[in-house]
Amino acid sequence: MAQNLDRHLGIAREWHPHDYVPWSRGRDFAFLGGEDWTPADSPLDPVAKTAMVVNLLTEDNLPSYHREIATRFGRDGAWGHWVGRWTAEEARHGIALRDYLVVTRGVDPVELERARMAQMSVGYDSGDKTPLQGLAYVSFQELATRVSHRNTGRATGCPIAEQLLSRIAIDENLHMVFYRNVMAAALDMYPDDAMEAIRDEVVGFAMPGSGMADFARNSVIIAKAGIYDLRQHRDEVVMPVLRHWRVFDRDGFGPRAERARDELSAFLAELDERATRFTEKRERARARTA
Repeated sequence: MAQNLDRHLGIAREWHPHDYVPWSRGRDFAFLGGEDWTPADSPLDPVAKTAMVVNLLTEDNLPSYHREIATRFGRDGAWGHWVGRWTAEEARHGIALRDYLVVTRGVDPVELERARMAQMSVGYDSGDKTPLQGLAYVSFQELATRVSHRNTGRATGCPIAEQLLSRIAIDENLHMVFYRNVMAAALDMYPDDAMEAIRDEVVGFAMPGSGMADFARNSVIIAKAGIYDLRQHRDEVVMPVLRHWRVFDRDGFGPRAERARDELSAFLAELDERATRFTEKRERARARTA
């Protein structure tokens, strides 16, 4: 923990949300004598708009995420320092995304605020995950969030939004590396328990925003646009992390870990088939539209 905290603090670079917001585009809303939002105000592609709102509402549940990791890992020593640092870095993401969307009138700010209230009122609860399950989950989830942010930025058609989301993705990648490295140590120290945790989190994986209203419908829209789909989840998120851990190359597993590894392998084969079917179906639909 201490080694990876020092590593993170040594390579993380300071940045400021206000630098990524085109303030000159802003104007007052009706409450201050200006004009309220209309759909014609938004310069964003509808799919990119959906993805940005999902990303932002996911970031909004930061208080719940702070509680989750503080409860799982404690607030003493290196863990406590990390919990605070991670929370502070993550807070920048919601600040910058909301400022960008409101200033550029990318979305209806009234609906956005109502969605935020609903999302944070429900909060996020990962259930009764063990610390090892929590570590495995965030190793995948941080990378999934990075991929989603980067692809959303490209889909916006706005150079400023793409620059902002790319910067957020850098944070997410550093967070992934931190958790991934700690989980690698757990695999060496507690191979059976860690392997079972990895299997559990790959098989049961769900994004932290899955509890928000219309998440399933919006996820389909995002997947059809190629921003985040099953193929990307398997090939760009799950498999790179598993390869780093050498999950399928390790020796010395006990019977529990061997069984968990076999079950993970079977699930990955099924996931590969599902991803292929989805991609083929999407390409057929695009061809018909063309």
